[in-house]
Amino acid sequence: MNKILSVLVFISASAYAAPKEPPPPGTPPPPGLPIDGDWLGLLIMAMLFGLYKIYEFKLKTKTPM
Repeated sequence: MNKILSVLVFISASAYAAPKEPPPPGTPPPPGLPIDGDWLGLLIMAMLFGLYKIYEFKLKTKTPM
């Protein structure tokens, strides 16, 4: 009797665990921010930073210890 009852409980519980319909899709994410508006400024900043790092490296290697 216990086996039959436990089988019935598991079968009825599986009806509640059945997958439901998926949720509706959310709103689409906003478009990415373009960098084409100020690419020249970014290029100049990158070049200046590169020159600074080269200058800093040469200062460290010129000083003898």
